[in-house]
Amino acid sequence: MRSVALLFLLFTAALSAKPLETLVTSQPINESRIAWPVTAPLPPPGGLRPCCAFGYDLKAQAWGIPVPFYQLGNLVDADRLGSHHYNDSAFNAISNLLGVGSEQLGLIYTHRGGFIDIAHVRDTADNTLFLFSQLLPRLGQQWHIDLSPELATRRIRLNAFSPPQDAAQRYTLAAYLAGEIAFQMAAWHEIAQWYGYRSVPGFSEEVSAFSPEDLYSNLLGARLAIDAILQGQAVSLTAYNSAMERLLPQALHQLGAVSIAATQRQFDGIDGDWWDSHRRVPEKFLVLKRDYATGSNRLPALPPFEKTAPQRLMLPLQVQGLRLADLGELQLWPTDDMRNLTAPAHYYRPQDFNGLALHARAADAQQILRNARQTGGDKPQTPLRNK
Repeated sequence: MRSVALLFLLFTAALSAKPLETLVTSQPINESRIAWPVTAPLPPPGGLRPCCAFGYDLKAQAWGIPVPFYQLGNLVDADRLGSHHYNDSAFNAISNLLGVGSEQLGLIYTHRGGFIDIAHVRDTADNTLFLFSQLLPRLGQQWHIDLSPELATRRIRLNAFSPPQDAAQRYTLAAYLAGEIAFQMAAWHEIAQWYGYRSVPGFSEEVSAFSPEDLYSNLLGARLAIDAILQGQAVSLTAYNSAMERLLPQALHQLGAVSIAATQRQFDGIDGDWWDSHRRVPEKFLVLKRDYATGSNRLPALPPFEKTAPQRLMLPLQVQGLRLADLGELQLWPTDDMRNLTAPAHYYRPQDFNGLALHARAADAQQILRNARQTGGDKPQTPLRNK
């Protein structure tokens, strides 16, 4: 017991001595040379953080009635993001919703990554850590994880395979597999919102479905959590939270983060093209441009006046010679809530996401055209193409 405690202290000292770093490149390049100690398997995050509708100083309505004196500021500063808290309790969710938590949530513009939604970054980072803590002890076994329903019954299926014999390679493989499945969860959330999912009964979430910044932000969160894990920060929630607090501003600055005032100017430049400041949350077509791509190889949506080259982000297709798609996946099993979806033969898989998104894109394009004709507009807006 004493030797185990001493080993833990030595690992902790090593972690604190080395500065944490992230490097925002298209293809992730990190791997761990050490099989670091890992926290016990974690409970899943307690829901998603309240994320931001696209735009700023947004007005709201409830049941079609404007809510007076209420505005969503929605914008954040890269150097004032507060602490990160693994979202493992209803208290954290309520605190964020009321704006009294220490985490800062909102949107920020970056020259190379477009608009970034900090709630989406944090959520997928947390899901990556959750999945990593679950996957690593049983890597290579056939089993499944059942999650709370989200329009469908969500199940993560893990397949039997022969993992690497080297412990550090297994650690690295589990980190990337966790990030890929966490991103699949985020992609399904966008689809579910479009097809009728409501986390709050009676409150439509269609305004947020396929918002142009969402999945790029989720992918950034997966990448940051993987970086934290590969640097030994999955040893405890305290270590992970501290790592995210340090890595997130680094990544935003590498992407070219701007001030709150500059983010406002970026939104002003696309008002009436990407969003409509005259509409209220949760009106669906407050957001006029959407990104329907669902894969984990992504370019950001950049305004037409942005001259900086975009930063592609991706997750690897294979790690340690193993295809991640062969090792595990998110499955979506039918429920009675899937009234707007054609029932699958058995279940939906990530391979089905593109078809579901293309249907949504075509339907939105038709509706935008009808709206333009009804209002006499001569410039109907069209959604972003899949990249």
